[in-house]
Amino acid sequence: MTFLEGLADVLISLIPPALMGVIFWLMLRSILRADRGEREVYQKIEAEEREKRANALGEQP
Repeated sequence: MTFLEGLADVLISLIPPALMGVIFWLMLRSILRADRGEREVYQKIEAEEREKRANALGEQP
């Protein structure tokens, strides 16, 4: 086995873990982005509900 054959074997053996790492990173990124978007929507709804409650009680917002 020559040096280049060994190097090719090493590089070929690194492809599957690298691809799995990229897939894992993409999945985690999408989950975190969805969570961030959900939190923003929840905060917006909560602020609207607080404003409605303050108006119902005759308070200043």
